[in-house]
Amino acid sequence: MKIIMSGLEHSLAPISLRERLSFTKTQTMEMDRIVQSYPGVCGCVLISTCNRTELYVSCTEDVEPGRLLCQAANAEYEPYKDAFVTRSSELAIEHLMNVAAGLRSRIWGEDQIISQVKGAISLAREAGTTDSVLETLFRSAISAGKEIRTKVHLTAIPTSAASMAVELLRQKLGDLTGKQAIVIGNGEMGRLSAELLYQAGCSVRVTLRTYRHGETIVPRGCGVVAYDERFDHMAGADILISATTSPHYTVTARQLSTVETPPAVLVDLAIPRDIEPEAGNLQGVSLYNIDDLGSGLENRTVPAEVSEIIQTHLERFYRWLHYKDCMSSMDSLKSAITERIAMSKELEEGLSEEEIVELSVEKAVDLLIGGMAEHITADMLSKCEKKIRAHTIGR
Repeated sequence: MKIIMSGLEHSLAPISLRERLSFTKTQTMEMDRIVQSYPGVCGCVLISTCNRTELYVSCTEDVEPGRLLCQAANAEYEPYKDAFVTRSSELAIEHLMNVAAGLRSRIWGEDQIISQVKGAISLAREAGTTDSVLETLFRSAISAGKEIRTKVHLTAIPTSAASMAVELLRQKLGDLTGKQAIVIGNGEMGRLSAELLYQAGCSVRVTLRTYRHGETIVPRGCGVVAYDERFDHMAGADILISATTSPHYTVTARQLSTVETPPAVLVDLAIPRDIEPEAGNLQGVSLYNIDDLGSGLENRTVPAEVSEIIQTHLERFYRWLHYKDCMSSMDSLKSAITERIAMSKELEEGLSEEEIVELSVEKAVDLLIGGMAEHITADMLSKCEKKIRAHTIGR
């Protein structure tokens, strides 16, 4: 069994390419199902977020997950050929551990990645595309990420795209106290953006498509605007942030041009993009997307404590994987030894039951030790004997 992954690197693929392979939860499950149906694929998990598209597969033969994903999404592979980075075996396993730790995020130590990795395996589980290898790998990576966040303070810089956006707004507008802000989207990213803007002193309004008391969460201190009336409330606003999972633009250049005094700064935190790029060409308007937020990866040194935690969880996973591989060979080994003993003429000589057991054990051990003669040591045999005797005494 092999583990292979392909991931779109933001440094190699522009947002115009990445957004074509960005999927909603429903689409992610569909991609999982399609990919698993391909020859050689035993299980698959797709991570699809605003900054990350990674496909992990367990397989019986070499495959290119990036090519399979393009095939499943009816997208031409050629434009993505140099943008996908493919890793296999140990490199793929270690990469997922680092992803869950926030060490491979565009924003160093990103807080949201744990829930995103958990969400990916949950969707794959619901789609019926996981197997024991991927389940255990993702569980190990999530455990490592949680332990790191509990025990290690990675950095003091902002740890989400929303917080990076607020820092960008401070750079462009100065003190945000008293600024008027509109946030389109009431999902996780939208709510976090609204909360951070409110904490920075902004007057914030959040768009909602529907509002039912007790069912929709509105960030503390924020007002509400009906989504269909969003342009009626943009005039005079200083800031517009859009962070939805919509497959269509929430703001087009034509729509924004009808606003008498549109917001001076637009920030698009969505992939696929929410705001039409041409909107940034309107007079007095500056548009920034997620690629303009910079990266928290520059000149970052992984703390020793983080490396130790990751190494511990890697070793546990490898032990499990090794045991699983051994167990799959044990049945064949037992069958082979049973056949050899059954063929022994000595068992046809009317031996007692006790003598048959003794002879069977003797031959089984001889066959087993003989097959591993070049690798086994006296110390290993001694440990094995102690383990067996300990279990015997325990009974």
